[in-house]
Amino acid sequence: MIDDGAEEVLAGLRAPRKRLPCRLFYDARGAALFEEICALEEYYLTRSELALLERELPGIARDVGARARVIEPGSGAGKKTRALLAALERPAVYVPIDVSREQLESNARALRAEFPGLAVVPVHGDYTGPLAIPRAQAEPARSLIFFPGSTIGNFEPEEATRFLARFGAFAGRGALLLLGADSNADRASLLAAYDDARGVTAAFNKNALAHVNLAYGADFDLDGFGHRAVWNSERSRVEMHLVSRRPQTVRVAGQRVAFDGNEPIVTEHCYKYRPAALARILADAGFAVRRTMADADARMHLWLAERTLT
Repeated sequence: MIDDGAEEVLAGLRAPRKRLPCRLFYDARGAALFEEICALEEYYLTRSELALLERELPGIARDVGARARVIEPGSGAGKKTRALLAALERPAVYVPIDVSREQLESNARALRAEFPGLAVVPVHGDYTGPLAIPRAQAEPARSLIFFPGSTIGNFEPEEATRFLARFGAFAGRGALLLLGADSNADRASLLAAYDDARGVTAAFNKNALAHVNLAYGADFDLDGFGHRAVWNSERSRVEMHLVSRRPQTVRVAGQRVAFDGNEPIVTEHCYKYRPAALARILADAGFAVRRTMADADARMHLWLAERTLT
C-alpha cells in the first residue's frame, strides 16, 4: 500500500505540469544547504532582512510588549529568531515548527541555554499540514507569529491567505504577525539569487529528488536533471525547475513515471508580492496592518499586523 506522502509525490509527477512539494527540500542536508544559500553574496534576501530587523526591532518589541509567546513556522537555524527574542521584553514561550527534526532539536537545545527564562516548545512537522500547537502553561500576554524570509512567497496567493488565517486562529484574537516579504521585480538580481554561481541553489533543488529516493523508494538519477530558475514577470514569481536532461523513466514507490527530454518538474514558486497585493492577502486572512517597514532598496519589507477575527 502506498502512503499519503508517496501518493502526493506521484500525483504531482503525473500532473500535466509535473510538480513536487517544496517541503521535500528540507531534510537534514536540505536544511544545511539552505543555510549556505542564505550566506551567498547573490542571495540578498537574508542580509537585507537582518539589517531591516536590526533597525526596526526596538519599535516592534514595544508593540509586542512583555511576556509574549512567539510562534515560528519554519524556524530553521534561528539567526533571525535570536535577534527577535533578544529584543523582546522577557518573552515567555517560543514555539518553533520545522520539518527537519535534527535542526529543530539542535536549535531548541541551544535556545534553552541562551535564554534560560524562556520555555522552548518545539513542534516537529510540516507547518502546511495538520498541527497541534501546545497550549502555554501560563497564558501569555500576547502571541506573535514570526514568519520571516519571504517564505510567504512560496505559497500560491489563495494558499497564502489560508495559511495566514490558520496561524492567526492558532494564535487567537489580538495576536500580532511579523511577516517578512520580498517585493523585488528586477530579473537580473532575482535570477542571480536563485541560480548562484557556486551551484548551491542547484544542489538544494536537486536535494528534493534525493529526498524522494530515500523516503519513497525512488530511483531518480540526480545527474539526469538540471536546475533552472525562471522569472515569470506576468505572475510576479521566480519559478524553480528541475529539467530532465533526456527521455527517461523513474520508479517512485514501485510506480513508473516517464519524462520527456527537457521536461521540467516545478519544485517551487517564489512570489514577489507587491505591497498592495500582500496587504489584500493580509486583510483577507483577518489581519489589520499596523505598519510596513522597508529596506533601503525598497525590496525587503517587514509587515506588522494584528489579528482582528475571533
